[in-house]
Amino acid sequence: MMPHPFSDEKPAAADLTLRQAQAMVDNWIRTYGVRYFSELTNMAVLTEEVGELARIMARRYGDQSFKAGEPTDPADEMADVLWVLLCLANQTGVDLTEALRRNIEKKTARDNKRHIDNPKLYDNPHTDNHE
Repeated sequence: MMPHPFSDEKPAAADLTLRQAQAMVDNWIRTYGVRYFSELTNMAVLTEEVGELARIMARRYGDQSFKAGEPTDPADEMADVLWVLLCLANQTGVDLTEALRRNIEKKTARDNKRHIDNPKLYDNPHTDNHE
């Protein structure tokens, strides 16, 4: 398994918070996008973007190969997924900073021993680094 590239980094002053990202997306939509697409349309767009990310992941880390000219870097597709998720959060009044904090607390309370005690997660050949 690849180590997270930022796991030991301390946030810099210029790092973007989720709250700031939500505000930036809202500002962009109001300035350049005229208005948000409907929530249902954005849900469909989110599904589409996740599919585009899945295609890259299947080819980069799975058994499929890339087609000529096909994007190979998942970063832009991940950003597209995040963009639409930020739009949906703004549209539905969800503060993602608070939602993520609560979600991590929930997972910690529920799963604080579950994964550590799972023998399937140790010495698993499927966690190889495929870079």
